[in-house]
Amino acid sequence: MKKETIRFDEKGLVPAIVQDAISKEVLTLAYMNKESLQKTQDTGETWFYSRSRQELWHKGATSGHTQSIIDIRFDCDADALLVLVEPHGPACHTGKYTCFSETLRGDMTDGKDTNRGKDSKVENVEPLLQAQEERFSIINELEALIAKREAERPEGAYTTYLFEEGVDKILKKVGEEASEVIIAAKNRDAKELKWEVADLFYHLLVLLREQKLPLDRVLDVLRERYQ
Repeated sequence: MKKETIRFDEKGLVPAIVQDAISKEVLTLAYMNKESLQKTQDTGETWFYSRSRQELWHKGATSGHTQSIIDIRFDCDADALLVLVEPHGPACHTGKYTCFSETLRGDMTDGKDTNRGKDSKVENVEPLLQAQEERFSIINELEALIAKREAERPEGAYTTYLFEEGVDKILKKVGEEASEVIIAAKNRDAKELKWEVADLFYHLLVLLREQKLPLDRVLDVLRERYQ
């Protein structure tokens, strides 16, 4: 990508949306000028331009929570960037995994009738279509939560424990859970089997995060094999 391709605004800036390349979670929105974009390309880590301080800043220079560049894309008008990164710690100065951790959802329903009528788009969506869309949503939510835990490392969280113990501990848990799936299946115990499969799914997602392998890559293999 050449800087000449990008359309900077009248202040010489372009918005840069930073996204976790693995979990797909949006981490922050910042701005780049030509110099910070060049530094980002040269160093392989994110550099931005501070509009308040009017100077360049290197993400993680103080905190150590740098962001390694995976890819930089631009939109059809070439006036916005999508920066795909591997984050090394929280993206937000508050210590949170993402700067977008708050929601207006509650404000949107304040003082409004939340019992939607027949004209509501939500109510008119076919239940089957809704079920299809929501069926695997928990996988996306869990993948994002695991990424959040890796970045923030909250004390007392089991996922934090796994990441701090390292790959050997994670692999041991994957092996244990796989064995317990086999035992539950051999015993024809459906109730136990669903719990053990859930545990195996969770530990596999932790392993993928530790290995920096997006779940999308695994799904791509399935698509290629069974098309």
